[in-house]
Amino acid sequence: MARLKERYKTEAAPKLMKQFGYKSPMELPRLEKIVVNVGCGEARDNAKVLDAVIADISKITGQKPVVTKARRSVANFKLRQGMKVGVKVTLRSDRMWEFLDRLFNVALPRVRDFRGINPNSFDGRGNYALGLKEQLIFPEIDYDKIDKIRGMDVVVCTTAKTDEEARELLTMLGAPFAKA
Repeated sequence: MARLKERYKTEAAPKLMKQFGYKSPMELPRLEKIVVNVGCGEARDNAKVLDAVIADISKITGQKPVVTKARRSVANFKLRQGMKVGVKVTLRSDRMWEFLDRLFNVALPRVRDFRGINPNSFDGRGNYALGLKEQLIFPEIDYDKIDKIRGMDVVVCTTAKTDEEARELLTMLGAPFAKA
């Protein structure tokens, strides 16, 4: 079992039950999924860019990403409907727990001048969004083998009803929130 999942069951769940006064364990906020998204607009000019992004995301997440396509045409961006513009991976179950553990404990501390992640990036429904500027913070990525530094978006979806519950859940799981 994943280390973070074990911590959720033994430490976080009882504390959350007590703190928010839940009567049933089914009311507890849980992690539902994690979505990792990389948008690469230069894929419209060079198809090989997408292969490099797919390889990087596969190494980071341990799962093959899905290619995302443009929903509509935008003339200013020279974009047509159906063009390949990025990749995304939806992680659930054990892969989700392992990825979150590596993100909090290995990758984020490797960011230069890291002072914590923004505690205000919740969407109002208990989901947390995080933007990373480079894929190099993950130890799976070899610096010499990348063609370009690319960022990515990580969205942590929870079953929490409010941002306060979700913030408390992520804090108990070890999220390095910045101090105000």
